[in-house]
Amino acid sequence: QVQLVESGGGVVQAGGSLRLSCATSNIIFSITTMGWYRQAAGKQRELVGSITSRGSTNYADSVKGRFTISRDNAKKTVYLQMDSLKPEDTGVYYCNANNLLRDDWGQGTQVTVSS
Repeated sequence: QVQLVESGGGVVQAGGSLRLSCATSNIIFSITTMGWYRQAAGKQRELVGSITSRGSTNYADSVKGRFTISRDNAKKTVYLQMDSLKPEDTGVYYCNANNLLRDDWGQGTQVTVSS
């Protein structure tokens, strides 16, 4: 059974930092593009950023220069380093794993940025 387990969410003041982790199991991590999405209350889920199996990254304009995605293929884990956090970054953050075989989601972790 594929599992994606996010951790690292919490409450932080504006300007602060958080590091999210997504540990995976039972996927072919080395060929999988990993993504981070977020969903604010009352809004649609949106892409925060992604990292391909080769390590190429892309980010939403709203987080460029503040967020960094990385992956550890040996640990089958992807990370999202979030710096200079803003209240508008508040939401539930989801991990996504996508390859030619399947598309899977984690359960989400709450990030709250207070002003």
